[in-house]
Amino acid sequence: MKAAEETSKELPDWFPTVAEDVLQYCLPKPGLWVDLGCGAGGLGLALARMSQSTILLIDPDADALTKAVEKAEADGLTGRVVPIVACAERIPLPDESVDVVASRGSIFFWNDPPQGLREVYRILRRGARALIGGGLGSSYPAWAREEFYRRRNADVQAGGAEAVRKWEVPRQPEWMEAQARSAGLYDALIEPTPPHLWMLFEKDIS
Repeated sequence: MKAAEETSKELPDWFPTVAEDVLQYCLPKPGLWVDLGCGAGGLGLALARMSQSTILLIDPDADALTKAVEKAEADGLTGRVVPIVACAERIPLPDESVDVVASRGSIFFWNDPPQGLREVYRILRRGARALIGGGLGSSYPAWAREEFYRRRNADVQAGGAEAVRKWEVPRQPEWMEAQARSAGLYDALIEPTPPHLWMLFEKDIS
């Protein structure tokens, strides 16, 4: 009965738990923060609720950004959330201008991941960090994590072997390591901490 109940439950929102990890692992200074490949702004809005920083929501999908702005307005965050229509490979921000870059579930869809990573490194201030990858956050409930991946795997497998390959290959540490090396980020930490798969790196202060 318990398993049946869990499979029918609406899963809790994972963006607050991912935002907690961004704060824990990146230790960002208050200032200008970026949610890159933000979609409808879930992670960026969660970060806005947990801070007083200005959040730049960057995504190539203008319709998704419109939804993010609507959510920000409903939450009273309009003054601290700024939408920018752009892709990861060409971020329209000055060098060394932001205090953290967070990106959940986006790098797997970038046209040129190494170039996107170089852009992230370029816009970070010296000593600032980026957390890029995919997952549900360290404190996400275990039952919900298990159910999330069960549902996701079922959806992917329904597309056949090629769909499984396209989904799984970029979600491996080896793939992430290859992108980091191609971008010149040889000191990037790539591991399933926080859980699932993330890349953590810092702008050199020298």
